[in-house]
Amino acid sequence: MSRQDYAGIAARWSCLYLPSHLFSMAEYQLIIIGGGLSGIAAGIRAARFGVKTLLLEQHTIPGGLNSYYFRQGKILETGLHAMTNYAAAGNKRAPLNVLFRQLKLSRKLFATHEQVGSEIRFPDASLLFSNDPLLLEQEMAGAFPESVDRFIALKKSIAAYDPFTVQPWKSARTFLSRALENPLLEEMLLLPLMVYGNPEEHDMDMGQFVIMFRSVFEEGFFRPGGTIREFLTMLLDQFKSFGGEIRYRALVKEIYREQGKVKGIRLADGEILTADAVLSTVGMPETIKLSGWDIPQQAYGGRMSFMETVSLVDEKAREGLDSSATILFYNKKSQLHYQRPTTFLDLSWGVICFPDNFQGLEKEECFQIRNTNAANYALWKAATPAEYTTLKQQWTHAAISNAEDVIGPYSENVIYQDSFTPLTVERFTRKAEGAIYGSPLKIRDGKTPWPNLFIAGTDQGYLGIVGAMLSGVTVINQHILS
Repeated sequence: MSRQDYAGIAARWSCLYLPSHLFSMAEYQLIIIGGGLSGIAAGIRAARFGVKTLLLEQHTIPGGLNSYYFRQGKILETGLHAMTNYAAAGNKRAPLNVLFRQLKLSRKLFATHEQVGSEIRFPDASLLFSNDPLLLEQEMAGAFPESVDRFIALKKSIAAYDPFTVQPWKSARTFLSRALENPLLEEMLLLPLMVYGNPEEHDMDMGQFVIMFRSVFEEGFFRPGGTIREFLTMLLDQFKSFGGEIRYRALVKEIYREQGKVKGIRLADGEILTADAVLSTVGMPETIKLSGWDIPQQAYGGRMSFMETVSLVDEKAREGLDSSATILFYNKKSQLHYQRPTTFLDLSWGVICFPDNFQGLEKEECFQIRNTNAANYALWKAATPAEYTTLKQQWTHAAISNAEDVIGPYSENVIYQDSFTPLTVERFTRKAEGAIYGSPLKIRDGKTPWPNLFIAGTDQGYLGIVGAMLSGVTVINQHILS
């Protein structure tokens, strides 16, 4: 999200009050389904203004896509490569700082580590970029001197574009083609933006392109101090300090309705909890199923899912590896085929992330390599349990071998290794078909056929960690507190 996009949010909602007649005598004024970052942010915002709020999480650890687990005494993060939308604490108009004000958190006390720098690598060219937008321009002057002026003009067009005004779908590829007239450069710019926030195959909606361009190339990558565990703890402590409640192992099986309104939810154990309003952050297909929404569930299914392999590698093995970037976006072809592959994994392009390569982080005895490739959910789903285990081993080996072609050999020095397939994502996040960016069809206003059931998170349209959290905040502002 850009600085301009959210400049007015704080002022817009600074004078909110909660009308005393708004709620009935239900057990809760608001129930939020899903303890991911959008759900937690929504819960903080609502509870801050006195709304009696219950957050339901199906697992024992919060975070959804951005959670954690322990192996060999080390915490491993399931989703956090890097956060986009970096901003210095003094920049009041930046999305990150707007978010912190909305949640009444201290941005000055929130430690951040900026990226060292990232790279886009294609067979015939490469581009470095960092949190300083001028670096990308300088790189372009060396690799594509004929396109520098066009790129500067493109950035002006992006600055003037409002991605949040509802308008017909527009092709980002067509926009880039007309603006740059350089097919290779167009493909290179699309790769990191698509990988970090595009639910569509082949092309990208212009509004989403603008959001991601600002988030990645103009604001940039960072990670919070500590791990995702500390970040989640900070958020949940804030939620609880305002009186919010959270329940774990609380799997929602139904959103039940009476007389045209949602009345509450039913848990897997049969318990019914009543609420004046329900906010779902588990995606459109799951919300359709839970609520009995009379629209085709498959129409809102996403197709872009991924397999990620996490490797802990002995620090001594770093010497000789091409491991200086924070994130390396690579494509072995001149054209990007951003689509569900016809095989289990597409190894022609992908992402290699080094989560230790952020400024100010101390070196440890081992370092992480995370490589990500597009995956075919249907093929993984069709496998039997025995086949799945074998396939996971085979494709993990293939993914690592493929990454070694890009950065050099490291497999013999792996201390611990694990992989997440589309089925892993679906199981732990309830995102249909493991599509981490959800459906290409977004519910921008967060509304459903019922006046007190709302959507937030990925399928409301804001992507990325900061975007997902702002989605939760925005839906609360617009539909619960307004």
